[in-house]
Amino acid sequence: MDKKILQKRRNDLGNQLQNNEVVIIFAQSAPAYPRYFLQDNNFLYFTDLEIPDAVFVAEKNQDKVNFSLFIDRGIPEMVVWEGAKLSPKEAAEISAIDQVHHLDEFKWNLSRTLQATKKCYLNIKVQSLDSDLKKQHKLSAEIKQKFPYIILQDISDLIIPLRNIKDKYEINCIKKAIEHTREGIISILKNAEPGMMEYELEALLNYEIMRRGDMHLGFKPIIASGKNAATLHYIDNNCRIGKNDLILLDVGALHKNYNADISRTFPVAGKFTDRQAEVYEEVLKINKAIIEKVKPGISLTALNEATVEMITASLFKLKLISDKSEYRKYYMHSVSHHLGMDTHDVGSRVSVLEPGNVITVEPGIYIPDENIGVRIEDDILVTEKGYENLSVDIPKEIDDLVAAIIKRG
Repeated sequence: MDKKILQKRRNDLGNQLQNNEVVIIFAQSAPAYPRYFLQDNNFLYFTDLEIPDAVFVAEKNQDKVNFSLFIDRGIPEMVVWEGAKLSPKEAAEISAIDQVHHLDEFKWNLSRTLQATKKCYLNIKVQSLDSDLKKQHKLSAEIKQKFPYIILQDISDLIIPLRNIKDKYEINCIKKAIEHTREGIISILKNAEPGMMEYELEALLNYEIMRRGDMHLGFKPIIASGKNAATLHYIDNNCRIGKNDLILLDVGALHKNYNADISRTFPVAGKFTDRQAEVYEEVLKINKAIIEKVKPGISLTALNEATVEMITASLFKLKLISDKSEYRKYYMHSVSHHLGMDTHDVGSRVSVLEPGNVITVEPGIYIPDENIGVRIEDDILVTEKGYENLSVDIPKEIDDLVAAIIKRG
């Protein structure tokens, strides 16, 4: 990564800080075997370092911001067992941060810093009370006990305005993730057969993505056939595919910690039944109509309201409802969310779109009684004048889907 990008990100962070404020961001811990390491997004955003158990610190005093890193100290006797660790010089070269220390110096240095600190930001946000406490949570409790006058706050308010607008590097990473996802989807279209297990298609997806250098998917993939496609977050992927099933894919590669998030629905037999095609065309029509509405100044709320209106009209047309209040039986989710380093990226579900935002557009209709679930999802970049569909090369028209399904033998 160009070091100027990292320096700009850190400078933008520093400009949000007041004097006597500190930011502490912990890297992800080393994974347990056999998982591949996946860095904490916020740590990576400011450092570009793919090393575990490190700490990034930004502190502002007298209108000057200092940045420092703390990394694991290499032990020569362990090199033969674990390989060489990144040296301070190498970490400084990658991150363009001059002050690089070892982790065993962190507490001593931080104690000095906290003497004059009024507010401390940490990556301490949790999803639920069931979430495991990490090192940053333990440090937060320790600071609260020993420096009770310091205000502790999660870094989200600082991060959202920075990560919400994607620069060219980030957009290119998302495009690459989408490109690799496309290869996985095309492989599934070409190789899917009635009688296969859903996890066989997941294996094809994993193979095509990993062979291109992406060691992670952005999220647990949904490979849902038949009635399973009417379960929104179906992730078991362990059912046998029926001869007339539709298969709903909700998948995405992770490229340099940037996500793709794509949904496509196709008939395993290579041909839609009349009813499947009828439902599919309604969802496709809505997908394209909502994409056309994307531009700076429109809110995600407005996109969702327009989607509900169109979905409701389609459900009447499909003879599934007799009153507009019944639409929730067949469409239960929102049409969009921000996309970036997280699949559901930073940014409000009611935010007003700006150039540089990347969002999803994903309408769907789900009819469990008919073994039909259809979702069509694209990844959309908001531009100065409108939008760019980043996933335009992944087939979604009926003729294009059928043409991509090449049967064996």
